[in-house]
Amino acid sequence: QVHLVESGGGLVQAGGSLRLSCTASGFTFSINAMGWYRQAPGKQRELVARITSAGNTIYADSVKGRFTISADNAKNTVYLQMNMLKPEDTAVYLCNWEPYRRGSASPAFSLWGQGTQVTVSP
Repeated sequence: QVHLVESGGGLVQAGGSLRLSCTASGFTFSINAMGWYRQAPGKQRELVARITSAGNTIYADSVKGRFTISADNAKNTVYLQMNMLKPEDTAVYLCNWEPYRRGSASPAFSLWGQGTQVTVSP
């Protein structure tokens, strides 16, 4: 059974740090794209950061220079290190995992985690 397990959310003061983890199980692909998204109350879900198994990364402008996405392919785990947190970073953070079959432009499937709450107090 395929699923993602997220951890690392919590309550932190502005300027603090948190590290989110997302571990995949139940499938093995050598080519993957993993991302962290967030959704605040009343707002649309937005991409925070994304990384491929080749190490290519993209970030939302609002988190550049503060957040770092990384992956441990051997552990099937993706991380989001969040530094200099701001109250506007408060949201539910969701992990997304998209494995690709070699030569395919589309993912084999798209898997979402259950979400972890990040709350940043002023």
